Amino acid sequence: MVGLTNLAALAFASYRGTQLLVHDSIGDPIRDRVIAWHERRPDSSLRNALVTLIACTYCAGWWVSGAVLAVYLLAADALNGTAPLVHLVEWFAVAGGQALLNRWDDTRDRSNA
Repeated sequence: MVGLTNLAALAFASYRGTQLLVHDSIGDPIRDRVIAWHERRPDSSLRNALVTLIACTYCAGWWVSGAVLAVYLLAADALNGTAPLVHLVEWFAVAGGQALLNRWDDTRDRSNA
């Protein structure tokens, strides 16, 4: 089972990964290509889902949190001997922390920056 300190670190890593995927300018070329691909056939369910995934902080955050947690669990060799349900709860915890951080980031006042 992942400790609270590690869960917090994983939540921060997931928050940063989500920001990278959804908002950072380094991902603009990829997002622009996906959006242009979607506009050629806007009625496609797959294309709609992919655009939603890369545009929605909370949608992307769920999957980024899962990926970050999976990498951590594999690197720490923490998958053995723990029930899969425990890891699912850990995923919810990491995703919840990531969502709180994204919510805080979305609502803070940037006029002083």
